[in-house]
Amino acid sequence: MSYRQETDLIGSRDVPADALWGIHTLRAMENFPLARRPVHRGLVHAFGAVKLAAARTNHELGWPDGAKFTALETACQEMMAGQLDEHIVVDALQGGAGTSTNMNVNEVLANRALQLLGQPLGDYATINPHDDVNRHQSTNDTYPTALRVAAILGLRKLERRVVALCEAFQAKEKEFATVVKIGRTELQDAVLVTLGREMSAYAEAMARDRWRVYKCEERLRVVNLGGTAIGTGLSAPRRYIFRVVEHLRDITGLGLARAENLVEATQNADPFVEVSGILRTLAVNLLKIANDLRLLSSGPHAGLGEIRLPALQAGSSIMPGKVNPVIPEAVVQAAMVVMGHDQMILQAVAGGNLELSQFLPLVADSLLGSLDLLSNTCDVFARLCVSGIEADLRRCRHNVHNNTAVLTALIDKIGYDTAEQLAEEIAATKCHQVNIRQIVVDRGMMTADEFDELTSSERVTKLGSG
Repeated sequence: MSYRQETDLIGSRDVPADALWGIHTLRAMENFPLARRPVHRGLVHAFGAVKLAAARTNHELGWPDGAKFTALETACQEMMAGQLDEHIVVDALQGGAGTSTNMNVNEVLANRALQLLGQPLGDYATINPHDDVNRHQSTNDTYPTALRVAAILGLRKLERRVVALCEAFQAKEKEFATVVKIGRTELQDAVLVTLGREMSAYAEAMARDRWRVYKCEERLRVVNLGGTAIGTGLSAPRRYIFRVVEHLRDITGLGLARAENLVEATQNADPFVEVSGILRTLAVNLLKIANDLRLLSSGPHAGLGEIRLPALQAGSSIMPGKVNPVIPEAVVQAAMVVMGHDQMILQAVAGGNLELSQFLPLVADSLLGSLDLLSNTCDVFARLCVSGIEADLRRCRHNVHNNTAVLTALIDKIGYDTAEQLAEEIAATKCHQVNIRQIVVDRGMMTADEFDELTSSERVTKLGSG
């Protein structure tokens, strides 16, 4: 392998001659073998947009000249499109508030521009990662800005997936509208409800989560780009500071705005905590719903067994015929990961000091990871589980006819005291196969048609008894 020599303030090192990255990236690779995974690709693509905005603003101010600018602009556009992903090689977790990521980006863009100009890699006298690519910038304003852009795009993808999951539950709400079943509180039989009404509750929870995800984008639109090191705009011309966010807004199509107080926006990262809290809330709902589906499908013969989930794979290497609720189980685990990410984000942001939140690499890795995980989870949940749910009509009907919970629906006809006496009588028999419909009909308490009307889907879902 051939090498080129590069120098930084610490000394000189040999860098592979064909590498688009340079000495700063090399040192970061050696210093941070932590997560053993690269920086999130969404953050890399967003960095391409930030660097493009800076390059276009600097070009308006007179630098770089035509050929250099065109080469750098093309390199930035390639990074935005994911064409340079393989060259961003620093670890996702790193010290320095993201400086290693920023310098990896700067070196790759500089060397890719040199390639486009037909110049040798490492010819930093022509295009320099610091003086040219990072011109009028700091890690402390480019990194959080790129993170906000990446997170907004992730939120928009997640919103679409939550909508699809909500619609899957709404379809089941309609399909199961007439399926009367036992409703339970504290895992005990309570009153009658329809399976459709249960699905409607899940759909409503997802609709609420969709609204939260949609609205929380607003928390990320205010960026500190132009603030450079600590928000004072050190080394950046006023014209640059007032123009660079406008260019970024045009490039991304996002409703971004420059923070009025750039020092505050550089110092504090609490909007990421707020957004993470929204993601945690979605995770809570997903976990609860997934566990509900596991319970409703349990058995199927010795459990509740009121619904059937799609059979996707054999459930055991030793128990024949067993099929497990694998998708709800996967959803539960994904939700738990997101909750863990939320706690890491909280700690990372709270651990910032004075003028900088230095643990943003952990925030970025956790937040963007949660967005990806939730998007994939909602997609899988909707496609491979919810859309294929079937009702066990026989089991639901049997439970209604053989469960003292049905007595609540009969109170208007037979009275509370009679219903209570009947419940005590049935409980005393300790028999699990008592047909309450037959009992009340045989005792002349009501006709079969009256029983069926009082336990119909229209009656049990009617709001109130008036």
